Amino acid sequence: MKYRSLALLSTLVLSAGLAACSSSGDTDADGAGGGRTALDVWLMRDSVSAEFQKEFETGFEKAHPEIDVKIQIQEWEGIGEKVTAALASNDAPDVIEVGNTQVAQYAQSGGLTDFSDRVEDLGGGSWLEGLAEPGSYDGKQYGIPYYAANRVVIHRTDLFEKAGVDPARIKTREQWIDATRKLDEGGTQGIYLPGQNWYVLSGFVWDEGGDLAVKNGDEWKGGLDSPEALRAMDFYRRLQALGKGPKDSDEAQPPQAEVMAKGQVAQIIAVPGGAKVIEERNPELKGKLGFFPIPGKTADRPGAVFTGGSDLVVPAVAAHQKEAFTFLRELTGDAWQKKLAVAMSYVPNKKTLAGAVAGDPGTAAMAAGAANGHATPNTPQWAAVEAKNPVKEYMTAVLTGKDAASEAAKASGTITDTLGNGS
Repeated sequence: MKYRSLALLSTLVLSAGLAACSSSGDTDADGAGGGRTALDVWLMRDSVSAEFQKEFETGFEKAHPEIDVKIQIQEWEGIGEKVTAALASNDAPDVIEVGNTQVAQYAQSGGLTDFSDRVEDLGGGSWLEGLAEPGSYDGKQYGIPYYAANRVVIHRTDLFEKAGVDPARIKTREQWIDATRKLDEGGTQGIYLPGQNWYVLSGFVWDEGGDLAVKNGDEWKGGLDSPEALRAMDFYRRLQALGKGPKDSDEAQPPQAEVMAKGQVAQIIAVPGGAKVIEERNPELKGKLGFFPIPGKTADRPGAVFTGGSDLVVPAVAAHQKEAFTFLRELTGDAWQKKLAVAMSYVPNKKTLAGAVAGDPGTAAMAAGAANGHATPNTPQWAAVEAKNPVKEYMTAVLTGKDAASEAAKASGTITDTLGNGS
């Protein structure tokens, strides 16, 4: 998932890829001739396939022959420092893809273009909240939603059938508990849920009406000790107990897809791509994996999920603001969003476009959940909270028998202190 951010101030000198370009003359600094504007764009590794990139560039330049799009693919490792340096330079690219939760950190420096007055032009009324909300900062819209991804329930269809459980009938969390309890019989592990999967816990907190941290005026306060968050942790405890997941590690230690591939695990909570890993590790499971959205507290709405993904931003110093907006409008517009979703198995940036992925069961389940998507607290200091991650420690403490209320108060205090001093 491309939503982690820990960008540091840096004096990194960028290479020639950041060379300035001019919008006038027969030939600009990047070699676009005939009076065309060369538009420098940074997209991230695996954001688009080579085939989609070629199709988009061809289609875009046919519709806008005055613009020569120059897309450079960037690596996620070290991108924070590189973007920070670009925003502080005089030679920034015109458009940059960033993780959705990174926007506030870059906007805080004043280095991004404000698109608040263009939201309607970009179809912002139906944007996924999990992309749009972290794309704003201090009441202004800097990040334009690009694509999303979130967790779903990956399940063994054969084990569900054997247990007489119909996944289509699991609409609420309590129905999920009952089904998982039924699956957790006869050598089957009802669910593999590690004790520190704090993104899953976050969804339960949002379902209950709480949050990881809340803002009062200019001050942030940890929210894990609220009645809503405590109810969420209790549900997590009940669900986690219906499997044999470790209480002191997260979904990556060991990789949960590999665990599911080894034995009789009926369910995991992961992005749909995890199914491919399972099938690679155990080819006998091909055709035996299905997907459904994380169930909600009530049947009328899927469970809340953390929305990972990317936004597109334009540096305030970018040389071609008008052309950059044209690029944003095209790539985040309905036509290209539908094509991108199908090509890359992403969730489109608007709720109204979910039907574009109806033919892909995993992505369709993901899109259904994305309608109730959320983001982590929208503050540049949240990266420091993730670095310490008191949420994980809190979860393990509760699952190993410690008092939930006192442990929640302790974790909330750590979050409050971290958000208050940014360290």
